[in-house]
Amino acid sequence: MNEETKKTISEKYERELQKGERFWPDSIFKDVVVSLGLFVLLLLLATFVGVHTPPKADPSDTSYIPRPEWYFLFLFKFLALYGQIPVLGKIEFIATVIIPGAAILVLTLLPFIEKSPYRHYGKRVLPISVMALFIVSMVTLTMIADIPTTSGTDGVYVAGIAQTIGGLVVPGLAFLGLFIMAFTLKQKAKKGMIWTTVIASVLMVVFTGLTLVYAPTVEAEAAEVPVTLPDQITAGQDLYSVHCVECHGDDGSVSVIEGVEGLEGEELTPINSRDVLYTITDSAMQEVIAYGRPTAGMNPFGKAYGGELTRSEIDYIVTFMRYAWDDRFEMPPVKPLYPALAEGEVPSYDVHIAPIVKRYCISCHRAGKENNNYLMGTYDEILHSGDNGPNVAAGDPESILLLTIQGTPILDDNGDELIGTMPPNKQLKADIIDVFLRWVMAGMPQTAEEAAALSTAPLPTPTP
Repeated sequence: MNEETKKTISEKYERELQKGERFWPDSIFKDVVVSLGLFVLLLLLATFVGVHTPPKADPSDTSYIPRPEWYFLFLFKFLALYGQIPVLGKIEFIATVIIPGAAILVLTLLPFIEKSPYRHYGKRVLPISVMALFIVSMVTLTMIADIPTTSGTDGVYVAGIAQTIGGLVVPGLAFLGLFIMAFTLKQKAKKGMIWTTVIASVLMVVFTGLTLVYAPTVEAEAAEVPVTLPDQITAGQDLYSVHCVECHGDDGSVSVIEGVEGLEGEELTPINSRDVLYTITDSAMQEVIAYGRPTAGMNPFGKAYGGELTRSEIDYIVTFMRYAWDDRFEMPPVKPLYPALAEGEVPSYDVHIAPIVKRYCISCHRAGKENNNYLMGTYDEILHSGDNGPNVAAGDPESILLLTIQGTPILDDNGDELIGTMPPNKQLKADIIDVFLRWVMAGMPQTAEEAAALSTAPLPTPTP
C-alpha cells in the first residue's frame, strides 16, 4: 500500500470517526432494542407455535435413526455427498478431513490472497463470491437433506444424480473457478467471478428443485407424542390394553389368570390394589414392566430386554395405573373411548368398534397369541379370520362373537367347551355389549358415513 493510499484512508477514517456514534449510550441502546425484539419474538413463537416434543431417548431402540437439528442438516448432506466416490464407494475422510481442512486453509490464506485495502463490496468480489456460494450451498443442501443419495434399486435414480450435480459438482467447480480467476486474471476477473457466482447459484437451485421433484415418496408415520396429562393417560391405557389386559384384566383386578396358555390358574396380587399402588414407587413399576418377572411367568416388555415397549411407553402405562386406580391421584377429564350413541343410532367400525377392540380384545386376538387364529386388528380380520369362522355375521344374533361377549360359551358336538366367554377374566360392560349388538344387527358398517345412512332405518331386534 503506497503512502497516498494510506493518507486517503486515514483522512476518511478521521471524518467517519467525527460523525460516528458513541458506544454509550447510542450503540448500547440499539443492542437493547434489538435484543428485546428478539425476546418478544421468541415468546410469541413459544406461545402460539410451540416446540415439537419428541419421545424420551431410548438407547435400546435400535430402530431409531439419529438426525441432526435443522441447522446442521447441510453438514449431514455434505457428509453424504462429499464422503463418497461412485467408483470407490463411501470414503468419509474426504468429507470429514480433506475438504474441511482445505476450507480452513483457504480461509486462513484469504487475507493474503485478497489484499485489497478497500471495504466497498465492489472492491471485494472474491470474498463476497465465496461467501455467497457457501450460503446458497448451505440452503440447498438443507433442502435435500432428507432425500437419500441412492435409491437402493436398479435403474436411473434421477434425484440422486440431480443432488450430486447440484450439491457437489456445481459448487466444487465454482469455488475452483473463482480462485483460478483470482490468481490468473487478478483485477480483470471481477465480472467473471460475479457471473460464475450467479450461474452456479442458479444451477444449484435448479438441481435442488429437480431433486425435490424426483425424490422417492416415502410415507413415514408421524409419531404423535402425548404431551398433556390426559393424553399420556389415554396412551398408557391403550398400551396397557394391548400388553397387560390378557393377564391382569381391563381394570387390573384379576387375582387368578384364566384363558392364558401356560399361566392358567396362576394366582397374583391385583395390580389395582393398595397393596401394590401404595407400596411400589413409579420407578419400581417401570422396572417391573421393563425387566418382567420370569419366575412368575411375566416376560420383559422393555426393548432393552427383548420386549416391545420404549421407556416413554412404559412411563405412560405407569401414569395410567396411578391416575386410574390409585385413590391418592385425581383423574383428569379424558376423552371417552367412543362417542355416546343416541336412540336408534348405528355404530361404525371406524368410530366405535375399533377403539373398543383395541381396549378390550387385541391383547389376545393378535398374531402370536393362542386365539384359534381369530385376529381382530382390522375390519377384515374381525369378519373373516378364525379357525371357527365366520365368528360374526351381519344381522345374526347367534354369531360366535355376540354369544361369547354376553357370557355364553360355544360348545362342540360332545358338549365340551370349544370357545370360552370373552374376555375370559371379566365380562364387558353392558353399554359396550350394546354397541356390538347394534353394530352386528345393523349390518356391521365400516365407516361413519355408512353407519349414518343406516341410522334412519329401524334396527332388527336381537333375540335373547
